Amino acid sequence: MKLLSNIPLFLISFIAIISCSSDLAQTDQKPNIVLILADDLGYGDIKTYNAAAKVNTPNLDQMCNEGMRFMDAHSPSAVCTPTRYGILTGRYSWRSRLKKGVLWPWDSPLIEKDRKTLPDMLKDEGYQTAAIGKWHLGWNWPTTDSIPAINTKGKDVDYSRPILGGPRAIGFDYYYGDDVPNFPPYVFIENEKVTALPDEEKPKGMFGIAGAMAPGWTLDAVMPAITQKSVDYIENKVNEEKPFFLYFALTAPHTPIAPAAEFKGSSDAGAYGDYVQQVDWTVGQVMEALKRKGLEENTIVIFTSDNGSPARNGANHSGPVSSVIQDYGHKANGNLRGFKGDAWEGGHRVPFIVKWPNQIEAGSKTDGLISSLDIMATVRDILGIPKEAEVSPDGQSMMSSLKDASADARDYLVHHSHQGVFAIRKGDWKLILSQKSGGFSDGLNRDGFGIETDGQLYNLKEDPAEQNNLYAKQPAKVKELSKMLERIKDAEVN
Repeated sequence: MKLLSNIPLFLISFIAIISCSSDLAQTDQKPNIVLILADDLGYGDIKTYNAAAKVNTPNLDQMCNEGMRFMDAHSPSAVCTPTRYGILTGRYSWRSRLKKGVLWPWDSPLIEKDRKTLPDMLKDEGYQTAAIGKWHLGWNWPTTDSIPAINTKGKDVDYSRPILGGPRAIGFDYYYGDDVPNFPPYVFIENEKVTALPDEEKPKGMFGIAGAMAPGWTLDAVMPAITQKSVDYIENKVNEEKPFFLYFALTAPHTPIAPAAEFKGSSDAGAYGDYVQQVDWTVGQVMEALKRKGLEENTIVIFTSDNGSPARNGANHSGPVSSVIQDYGHKANGNLRGFKGDAWEGGHRVPFIVKWPNQIEAGSKTDGLISSLDIMATVRDILGIPKEAEVSPDGQSMMSSLKDASADARDYLVHHSHQGVFAIRKGDWKLILSQKSGGFSDGLNRDGFGIETDGQLYNLKEDPAEQNNLYAKQPAKVKELSKMLERIKDAEVN
């Protein structure tokens, strides 16, 4: 498979390095970039990835047919905040202060002040940048006193003042979103100000942590609101000279499961499936806006998820998410073991689709190992930006896989679970440094999983469902991967 025509003139020297012959054509026009990040969408939640899915995803299926889909793509973490950190910095979150878990309401910013981010890099290249939707990377909440908001659970936040330290502090020109739908304050933020004062208290029966809420705020209005804002942003970029980067972070199908009225009952997988189908509709709205405004041909669209789905295989099903397998036969993570939060594949193997008309061969598929940690490094190479050690220090460009579907963009990748359990993947082999999942599966299996070895070793080519633990039978491989992981962890990375 190959990247086709229309690559900028300044890429010629770069292309010559990675390939002695190239079919890449030349233009001075930089591509627009749209990155759509779903929240808790599983590997099996897209029909093209899972023919047995009990949901219909025509827009994502069309994106697969018009672009390249990756079958061995992974999020930087098995949970939300660290994955978002990794995507926007090209750096593993476990190198930051966050060693496990996620940020909680009123937490301070996770991305370091002096760290160069994906939007920073693109602004330096003349891009306009916008983040719309979920943030979940912390803010500097203004307070009426000197006490940090996290100490008072937000009761001293002064909403009349700017909320700093968010998207605009790390390179985005514009932001609109609700931060986290199940965290207070329940209000939309535009740039650095709330759009309405949250002077009410969230009703006790409504999903989410207790806290302040704006009058009339509802959970099912979030996805339509951020979808419309993204469409409006795209439509306003027509005839502008500068290219744009839109980071559209969805809030679905993460709990609270809150599909809009027109999607309720639309799937064969209950409310969760309905919400997945709303995700698909949202992607379709973005794609239609690009096409309608004549921006489709020169826009790279990337779609992926921040981690696996919380819908799980096995027993102990309860609630609208976990019951979709038992009640509807919908395997949100396909046949992978585990689910959101776990070091097993169900926690972090995710759908990943790239569409770039006239550049990436339509309908192509690759088994090359990649991570959304690699997006920043890939964009850097597409634009011909010189490589710097401190920019996307852990990311590796996936250009080789985009050019050749048989190529591995990565030889290895570090995985990290909700509870901070490390795993490493090299080639077909995966080593997990725990007897357990390191994630939410452990809470459902207090007595463990019958694993007697100190860790787990799987050959994913022969055993993609991670059922045959070879830890005791392959001591040399365990030693090799253990040493490799320690070298990576101990490396001095800015």
